[in-house]
Amino acid sequence: MKMGRILAAMLLGAALCAAEAEYKVQARFSIPGADGWDYITVDSGARRLYVSHGVRVNVLDADTGAAIGTIEETPGVHGTAIAPEQKHGFTSNGKEDKVTMFDLSTLAVIRKIDVGKGPDGIYFDAGSGRVFTNNHRSHDITAIDAASGNVVGTVPVEGDGEGAVMGKDGLIYVALEDKNEIAVFNPKTLEVKRRMPLDGVEAPTGLAIDARSNRLFVGGHNKTMLVMDADTGKKIASFPTGSGTDAAGFDEKTRRIFFSNGEGNLTVIQEKSADEYVPLEPVPTQASAKTMALDNKTGKIFLPAATIVTTPAADRAQKPKRTITDGTFCVLVVGQ
Repeated sequence: MKMGRILAAMLLGAALCAAEAEYKVQARFSIPGADGWDYITVDSGARRLYVSHGVRVNVLDADTGAAIGTIEETPGVHGTAIAPEQKHGFTSNGKEDKVTMFDLSTLAVIRKIDVGKGPDGIYFDAGSGRVFTNNHRSHDITAIDAASGNVVGTVPVEGDGEGAVMGKDGLIYVALEDKNEIAVFNPKTLEVKRRMPLDGVEAPTGLAIDARSNRLFVGGHNKTMLVMDADTGKKIASFPTGSGTDAAGFDEKTRRIFFSNGEGNLTVIQEKSADEYVPLEPVPTQASAKTMALDNKTGKIFLPAATIVTTPAADRAQKPKRTITDGTFCVLVVGQ
């Protein structure tokens, strides 16, 4: 019986290794320009990618990489939220404390909306029909009606929200980068229901969820990810990640968790059950590929990246200068 268990474990390990080895960079979608970037959003139904790019959002075909259009005049844009039923999209413009509302079919700008200070992450909740912006300088979250574009309230999270996910309980879970905790709020009442401190994860950014097992997956700047019970905040497991983690995803079909790391790889972890996880070998990507979007339809992962040249400052007290090499900005496509 013991030999049988050993053989089964060896076979499982071999199968997992073979499966993870199939992930690779399959394509690179080039995007002109040398501006910075942050989040990338995939609209799996419409087959579109929305790539934040300094003062605009580049919109690409998710299957071919062909340019579809741009959403201009979005200074300091961080991300894009898609509200399919309302046929509207929204961008978080960090440098002007506004959100751009646009038409999904034409990409035409409808209006600009005043929100909190320093809007960063942005996301849509279908249950409430609202879009939310994580505002870093005002340490709160603005709620916007996705149909009208009107601001309907503010969530007083008292922290800088990064990754956000919708739980099976209808609540929204947000990683607070400056608090080392998860804040949980009701998207309809805008009430903060509870706060869950993180055991071993510092400056949390990437956040994903498995609604079926009710498990949260959160990664931060200290090269560590945590599996936790979404109801109680109890620590289930913890694994190392790469450095520069800034986003996460969970593939419901393969039961795999992904963290994108700016050092140039994807952390991959296999969920075997709600309380059992197996780390797989990281998938090489490219230095600077710190954010990602998982396509629920194809299982592919999209990661913006570019070649960055770092030049030391003449004054050592100042930060080094980081310059994006023109012609190198692209979206990596990782798949099996």
